[in-house]
Amino acid sequence: MAINNGLFTSNTDMWATPQDFFDKLNAEFNFELDVCATEDNAKCSKYYSPEEDGLQQEWKGICWMNPPYGRVIGDWVKKAYESSLKGATVVCLLPARTDTKWWHDYCMKGEIRFVKGRLKFGESKNSAPFPSAVVIFGDKAKTNTLIAM
Repeated sequence: MAINNGLFTSNTDMWATPQDFFDKLNAEFNFELDVCATEDNAKCSKYYSPEEDGLQQEWKGICWMNPPYGRVIGDWVKKAYESSLKGATVVCLLPARTDTKWWHDYCMKGEIRFVKGRLKFGESKNSAPFPSAVVIFGDKAKTNTLIAM
């Protein structure tokens, strides 16, 4: 069995959202802005690139976020939560790291949908080596709801 070595190492912290997975959520939320994307993996026509640094931008409307999964992930989740307090809805695809400070400080304040099984990110033939969750902040979130997707 061939293994995508880049998928199972720390060569990158960018995990491209599976299109079919995004499409289902987009049908529900009608996203307006991808807050953390590159030209190659943007899911919305309006997006913030690494050069624009989405952490420094104002997030408005209905936002999609699949952030880098490295050490800065907590900064992205904090920004998502804080943006929801200013009126944005932010739907986040995250590793289900329920043992982390950022998970307890922010994710537990949103709607959490655990993903059944493991996602296949980007063009990978192999599933991710971690479980995922969708966390929703804002008016469209159901408070303290745990849903298996």
